[in-house]
Order: sequence, then structure tokens, then C-alpha cells
Amino acid sequence: MSDIRLLLSIRRALRRLPTDIVTPIPHAPGSIMQLNPYLNFGGRCAEAFAFYERQLGARGNGVMLFRDGPAADQVGPEMQDKVMHASLLFGDVELMGTDGDGCEAPRAAITGMHVVLSVDTPEEAERLYAVLAEGGTVEMPMAETFWARRFGMVVDRFGVPWMINCNRTPE
Repeated sequence: MSDIRLLLSIRRALRRLPTDIVTPIPHAPGSIMQLNPYLNFGGRCAEAFAFYERQLGARGNGVMLFRDGPAADQVGPEMQDKVMHASLLFGDVELMGTDGDGCEAPRAAITGMHVVLSVDTPEEAERLYAVLAEGGTVEMPMAETFWARRFGMVVDRFGVPWMINCNRTPE
């Protein structure tokens, strides 16, 4: 999956949002702004990131546990070995995660969004879909659509909603 395709997919999704809820964020001319998902895994971040690294080809970019943070003495014993912050790289795109803020109860599921994977071939779309669907919940079976050679939606075993997309080749 190319980094540009992933970013373009996110950009297209943002353009489809109603304009009354999207406010442009000003930034310095010539600077680059990057949008990166930050997910709360409610206690399974280390397991999820190890899975994504193995199965999706991501590269680990660091993990910090609550016990290693500056406020370790303010976090309960049940959170000491949980992930305060973790980062994975998919090319130049960063996916970040946590097990919570150290004080809250674990969240049941991530809602109101999907992480989108855009790939070049239907075979790769099918492979990723199968990997993410195993132990998860199918929201929309992988199929050909009017815009894509393959498209499917799944919530993985960690509660993360995914869309897997393989666009049609422009004619």
C-alpha cells in the first residue's frame, strides 16, 4: 500500500463530510500537516500492535508503558504494565494507540470512525480483509462495488473498525 494512496483515501473521506462540521485548520504556508489516528484499546494495545506489525506489515515505532511515564505513581497497579503510548508506521503514515489515560475504565469499542486501508490489488484487499475479520465482526462482506474492485468493512478482534478498499483503475 502506498502512503500517498492512504492519505488520498483519507482526504476523499474527509471531503464527503458535511461542510458545517469541518473547519479548516490554518497552518503555516509551506508546512505539512498530517492526520494520524490515535486509538484507545482499553487494555489490548500491545497485543493489537503486535498483530498489526505481523499481519499488516507495519513497523514498530516505540512503546511506553504507564510504569515508565512521569506520572507512574499516579496510576493504579492494574495499569502499570499497560500501554501509555505506542506507535506503528505504515510507510510514512503513523498509527498511534494507548490503553487509556490510566484512570478510566477500558472502553468497550471504537465507534464513529473506520481506519481505511487502500491497496492496489484485489488479492491484497482479500488477504487483509481475511486477516482482520478473523475473530472479528463483518460489517460488510468483501465484494466488488461500483467504485472499487474490492471493498469490505470489518471490526477486528480488538474492536477497531476497518474499511479495506481497492479502487477501480481509471480508464
